[in-house]
Amino acid sequence: MAGSREIRNKIKSVKNTQKITRAMEMVAASKMRKAQDRMKKARPYGEKIRNVAAHMSGANTEYRHPFLIERDTVKRVGIIVVTSDKGLCGGLNTNVLRKALNQMKIWQSEGEQIEVCCIGNKGFGFMSRINATVVSQVVGLGDTPDMAKLIGAVKVMLDGYTQDHFDRVFIYYNRFINTMKQEPVMEQLLPLTDERIHGDKKEDDTSRVTWDYLYEPEAKPVIDDLMIRYIEALVYQAVTENMASEQSARMVAMKAASDNAGNVIDELTLIYNKSRQAAITKELSEIVGGAAAV
Repeated sequence: MAGSREIRNKIKSVKNTQKITRAMEMVAASKMRKAQDRMKKARPYGEKIRNVAAHMSGANTEYRHPFLIERDTVKRVGIIVVTSDKGLCGGLNTNVLRKALNQMKIWQSEGEQIEVCCIGNKGFGFMSRINATVVSQVVGLGDTPDMAKLIGAVKVMLDGYTQDHFDRVFIYYNRFINTMKQEPVMEQLLPLTDERIHGDKKEDDTSRVTWDYLYEPEAKPVIDDLMIRYIEALVYQAVTENMASEQSARMVAMKAASDNAGNVIDELTLIYNKSRQAAITKELSEIVGGAAAV
C-alpha cells in the first residue's frame, strides 16, 4: 500500500496546485479587463498628439526638430525593450526578447554598437545575462504604468539621440491583438518617419492640407516640448499594450496549467484505482488459495 499512499499524496499535491492556478487565472482575467480599458483610454490622446505632430512636420516652419532629421550613416543604435516584471505568462517575454536578440546580432554583424533601455524586470535580467550595454532601466511598474517612472529612462534615449549619441532608436514590445494572440513588434521610434507620424492614413494630393501654427513666444520651445510629449505618448502606449498582453497571456497560461493539472489528476486517479483493484484482487486470490489448501 506504500505505492497507493504515494499516489494519493501526489493527487492531493496536484489538486492544491490546480487551486492556485485557477485563482491566478481569475486574478489575471480581472486585471486584463482593467489593462484593456487603460490601453483604450490612452489611444485618443496618442491619436490627437500624433495628428498635431503630423501637421507640424508638414508645416512650413523655419525650425526643424532633430527628431525629424534622418542621419546618413548609422553607427550606434538605441533600443527600448518592454517586458513584464513577473513571469508565468507563457512565451510572451521569450518571443519579444528573441526578436530583439536576433536583430541585435544583425546590427552587430554590420559593425553597429547597441545600447539598451529596459522597461520590465524580465528584459533587464535577460540583457544583463547576455552582457548587453544597459544605459537605463525601469522595474517594478506594477499593474498601472506611471509616466513619471518611465520618463527618466526614456529621456536617456531621447537625449542620446539629440546629442548624436544614437543614430536610430527602436522600441520592442508585445502588441495586443486579442485575448488569445499577442504579437511581438519592433518599431522605429527615432527619427520619426512620415509613415509613423501620419499613421495609416492614406492621403492623396487633393486631400492633403498644408497646416501652419502661430507660435508664442517662438516655434522652437513649442515644437521641442510637443515632440517630447509625442515620443512619451508612444512609449506609454507601448507599455499599456504590453501590460494588456501580459495579463491576457497569463490568463491563457494559467487556464492551460489548470487543464493540464486536471488531466494529471485523472491519470493518477486511474492509476490509483488500478493499483487498489490489483491489491484487492491479490488479497482475494490469497484468501481463496488458502481456503482451497485447507
